[in-house]
Parts: sequence; C-alpha cells; structure tokens
Amino acid sequence: MKPSLQPRPQTWSVVLVLLLALGGLLRLIDLTDPPLDFHSSRQLRNSLVAREIYYNALPSATEEQRQLATSFASSVGKYEPPVIETIVGYSYFLTDGENIAVARIWVTIFWLAAGIALFDLMRRVASPWAALIALAYYFVLPFSVQSSRSFQPDPLMTSSFVIGVYFLYRWSEDHSPLLAGEKLGDKLTWKWALLAGVFLGLATFVKIVIAFMVGAAAIAIVLFTLGKDFWKSRQVWVMAALMIVPALLFYVFLNQGRSTEYFFSWTVALMKLITSTDFYTKWLAFLGVLFGLTIVFLGIAGALIAPARMRWLLVSLWIGYLLYGLTLPFQMYTHSYYHIQLIPLIALGLAVALNPLVEYVSTIGGVGRVGFIALMVSVIGYQAYAARSVLIAESFRHEPAFWNGVGEAFPADAKVIALTQDYGYRLMMYGWRQVDLWPLATGLSETRNPDKNNADNFVELTAGKDYFLVTAFGQLDRQPDLKKILDTYPIALEGEGYVLYDLR
Repeated sequence: MKPSLQPRPQTWSVVLVLLLALGGLLRLIDLTDPPLDFHSSRQLRNSLVAREIYYNALPSATEEQRQLATSFASSVGKYEPPVIETIVGYSYFLTDGENIAVARIWVTIFWLAAGIALFDLMRRVASPWAALIALAYYFVLPFSVQSSRSFQPDPLMTSSFVIGVYFLYRWSEDHSPLLAGEKLGDKLTWKWALLAGVFLGLATFVKIVIAFMVGAAAIAIVLFTLGKDFWKSRQVWVMAALMIVPALLFYVFLNQGRSTEYFFSWTVALMKLITSTDFYTKWLAFLGVLFGLTIVFLGIAGALIAPARMRWLLVSLWIGYLLYGLTLPFQMYTHSYYHIQLIPLIALGLAVALNPLVEYVSTIGGVGRVGFIALMVSVIGYQAYAARSVLIAESFRHEPAFWNGVGEAFPADAKVIALTQDYGYRLMMYGWRQVDLWPLATGLSETRNPDKNNADNFVELTAGKDYFLVTAFGQLDRQPDLKKILDTYPIALEGEGYVLYDLR
C-alpha cells in the first residue's frame, strides 16, 4: 500500500514552526552589532533619519541635539517616505535610546509574517513539503538573511509585496465570474480586494521601485480572473486606487524634485548601459552570486510549468522584474539589495518545480525517503550555518568609538572636507560631525565621467575649508594626484585610521 501523498497537517505545521524559528534566530544573531555589515551607507542613512525622528520627539533632547539630528537627516537624500524609520524612531523609546536591535527585530517580524503568507500561497499549487523546502530557501539563503535584517526600506517593501500578492491570489481564487448586478462584490472577495490593495499599495509607497512587479502582478491576475470585462468591477478600481494613489501623492506631488533627480540620475544618465551585452552578462553573473544560477533557472522553470493562475502570476512577476532591471541598469550588478524581491519570487517557482520530485518521494519508503529527507536537512543546515558564519565573520563594535574619536579631532565649527567612507554617514552617526565630501573614485563615477580628474579642481573644491580629513586610504591610493597635493600641506593631527591636513 502506497503512503498517502498528503501529510498530516500536524506534521508539516511542526516543520513550519521550526523553519519560522530558524529564520527568526538567524536574523537576530549579533543583534546589537553596528549596521555596517551589509550596504552600510544605506543602513546608516536610515539610522540618521530615525535619529531625527527620535530626537524631535524626545522631551529631554537639547536644542543642539535636535538641530544636529535634523541637519544630518536633511543631508542624506530622502527619496522614500520614512515609514520604517518612523517605526524604529519611536521604538527607541522602548530601549531608552538609539539601538540597531530595534530595527532588526522589526524587519525580522515583517519577513516572518511574509513567510507565512508565502507558504500558504505555495501550498495552493504544491504539496506542503515542496512548499516547506522552498520556504527554507526563503529563510536560510545567506543573502536573504543579510538583506532581510538590514535597516532599510527594502525588507518592509518586499514583505508587504508578498502579503499583498497572497491576498490578490486569494481574491482571484474566490472571485465569482458573475458581473451582473455587481454580485462579485460579496464580503469575501471584497475582503481580499481591500487587503491586496492595502498591502500592495504599502509596498509601492515604501519604495516605488517595486511598482513594476506590483503592476505586472495586478494586471495579470485581474485579466486572468475577469478577462476583458475587468473594467466593470468596482473591486478592481478600488484595488487600483489603493495601490497607486499613496505612492502617486508622495513621489509625484509631494517629493517631485527628489523623484525627478533620481530618475534622471539613475535611469536616463545610465540608460546607455542596456545597449551593451556586457551589462546582461554582469547582471546574470551577479544573480548567480546571490542566488545560485541553477536555483534561479529552476525558479523560472517552475513559473513556466505552474497551474494556469499561478503561471500568469509568476510569469508576470518575472516580466516586471526584467522591466525594473532595464530601468535601473547600474544597480543590477552593483547593489545586491535591489534584488531582494527575487527571493520570494524564486521560492514560489522553486516550490512548483520541486513538487513532482517531492510527490514521487512521498510514494516510496525505506532508504530512498530517509536519504532524501537527510539530504534536505543537510542542505538547509549547511545554508543556515553559512548564513550565520557571514554574520559573525566580522565585528564592527569598535567603529562607534573610532568615529567618535575622529569627530573630536577637529572643532565642531571647523569647515572640513573629507575623503571618507559612506558619504560621511559614519562620522555623522558616531562622531556627531558633518563634513563636505571629496568625490570618490568609484565604478559609478568612472561610468558617468570616465575622463574626470578631481584633483584638477582641488582649489575650487577646498575653497574656504580649514581641514582635509582622510579616513578612506584606499580611495586616496586610487587618486594619486590628490595624494601628491595633500603631501604639500602640514598634518594637523594624525591617529590610527585617519589623517587631518591643515589647509589654512
């Protein structure tokens, strides 16, 4: 007699709880280590915005602290609404001060909640065990652990997106085909429509770049469900309004200057990249580093063989991702967190692709089944260990004291230009000092201005400055002409990790 293809709910539910616990614990390792482990400039930027919110609400804060916090936050480029920063800023009251642990706990909660929705979505097209294997990938992939615990908008954006897609799929499943008299607007489908609109709208509001995938998913599912008569449904128009209006108000009307600047700086100016085959090679290679190309192709294969409704959803999401990548080409092979939304998308396709294999294993017994289970446990365990090893590989606990020392090396009212890390954010965050920035020599600067030598403009860039601070010595080595010029100036102060040149 063949074993049942359907496991008992209590069996897989225990495994689900264990995966949730594992996913949560991994993201809380080294909980209070400064946020310099993953795209430090982006995490510090959020930390400075959260600081402003906290100090402006803190009754005991001095006027000087408030002014400095506001000045720091105003200098970091506010392209998105401060949703996660506000949550974290007010949560600092629970810890009696700034604490990066607060941010990591919040985004971990969001990621776990999205994982539950993702599992139930996968379970609708695959066996619970295939869904659990794919969910393990979502939780223990080292890139997933690093990116989903980072203090930036992307984890909340992706979590809201996953939950919204889940509700959109439920809306499609439970939708009545009857349009006459708006009978489709029963309580059940209205509930899913409103929830889908709210969460997908939140995702787009948190960070507008997800709009490509949100729009693709919404269009595909609505057309699959209602066909050419979609425009007759009030639910569709309500969902569309909830998805579009909040983001439209912020990015187009309230923050038009920043949005326009971002579009021309990162899209229009770099669009020439998509005409080169080298761009697509780099993009694909970068995905291989983050996800493993075999897994990526399995995820795409799963999208192609999924049941009709899920196939429409997954294929549309891949199309949305492709359009998104063509719009922001430079980030596609340089900024790993710009691919965080691929984690749940690949997991969904993976569940479908693995389902035939898992169903076959469920029909056999003995060594075959035990061996397969042992292999899955080993792979998950190895990935979890690798993720943990990445997090503890380097400690940044010494950084706050170092930057505090650098901040004390020059007077608060001194005019300083600096060649320093993370756009000066480390100095603002831990040294409470703000400086002007000497341009960095980076791949982006070389792409935009390949023939520019910043040292030629030394006099103009340093006009009126008292000191030139260097903490990024690797950058100094990449700009030998600047190094020659600085060698002609006296050193006002030198410490381990920094040099302060006197320009007066």
